[in-house]
Amino acid sequence: MIPSPDARPERWLAALALVIISLISLGNVVTRYITGGSLAFTEELSVFLLVVLTFAGAAVALRRNGHIRIGMLERALPTGPRRLLVLFQGACGIAVLGLISWFGAKLAWQEYQWETLSPGLGLPQWWYIVWLPLLAAVMLVRQLQQTWDRLRGRLDDES
Repeated sequence: MIPSPDARPERWLAALALVIISLISLGNVVTRYITGGSLAFTEELSVFLLVVLTFAGAAVALRRNGHIRIGMLERALPTGPRRLLVLFQGACGIAVLGLISWFGAKLAWQEYQWETLSPGLGLPQWWYIVWLPLLAAVMLVRQLQQTWDRLRGRLDDES
């Protein structure tokens, strides 16, 4: 078995999102302590960055075969049916991520056309939404890589 595959761009993106969330939250706490008021943009930006963090982290987990699954059936099956099950699992993941990418891109495009602004900062709403289909597409690529590696025997359900 080879060492765990890497997903460095997603790891960096998730780490950056976490650092920014921490800094703006700390800034908000300090501001609230000193002035009694809070910074208006922190909640909107934190929620956006939390979505980025979640999807980037999920992509890393996909690449490292770290998502939870019940492997009892997979371990009990002989090689041929096990490969079919792995293909089925991969196809289901690819279908879901493909739908998220497609409908997320459609939503981002609609928000761009409607010129909707975010409630807190007044920024174009599509700036936030476009990350959903982009990161879902990254997860889709990682799902393809994981399925391919599992079919070739590079990953098993114990890694």
